[in-house]
Amino acid sequence: MSGKVSVTLKLATSLDGRIALSNGVSQWITNSKSRARVHEMRARHDAVLVGVGTVLADDPLLTARTVPAPAIQPARIVADSHLRTPPHSRLVESVGLGRVILAHDDHADSKAFAKTGAETWPVGTSNGRLDLNQLLRRCEAEGLQRIFLEGGGTLAASFLAAGLVDVLAWFRAPILIGGDGVPAVGALGHEQMDQTTRWELQSRESFDADCLEIWTPAS
Repeated sequence: MSGKVSVTLKLATSLDGRIALSNGVSQWITNSKSRARVHEMRARHDAVLVGVGTVLADDPLLTARTVPAPAIQPARIVADSHLRTPPHSRLVESVGLGRVILAHDDHADSKAFAKTGAETWPVGTSNGRLDLNQLLRRCEAEGLQRIFLEGGGTLAASFLAAGLVDVLAWFRAPILIGGDGVPAVGALGHEQMDQTTRWELQSRESFDADCLEIWTPAS
């Protein structure tokens, strides 16, 4: 696992594990009560982490919009190897609400963000992707010990494959999207069933027809 840094992976999917239609439309799969719970969960973490694909597709704020609002917003981190996050995205332009951190590989040019207030963190790479262990060590050094990972599927798969997910928070809505939808988790590369991780159900909660299940890796 991730040592002193705890990673919670949040998924919000259809019954068949999809996070969007084939055309990318994802609003809204879960209901308003589920989404309100997500904001509560964000507020209990030190940082919200997403991949750059989520930023490009949804232009999210990633703030915790609870009532009352948290005294300190969680930091918002984007895993963005090549710094494709638009400098005029809602995320970057909302830096006054809380820290915005762009984690990128050592060779990316960060000059476009020099005057935005967003932080840029050079992170080493492993097999062409950001070194997630190094990223978590930087989070720990910055006092960000509770990480709320919200996807997308490629980043979720990378964390799962590396054994870095401590808690899985899975919201499911009573709809079916089908095989042409966007999967919640990308390829894990398993070739044998014993390479998979078994999970233990810790709790289940309902939000009208939606449900939230909390899972942890089986010991």
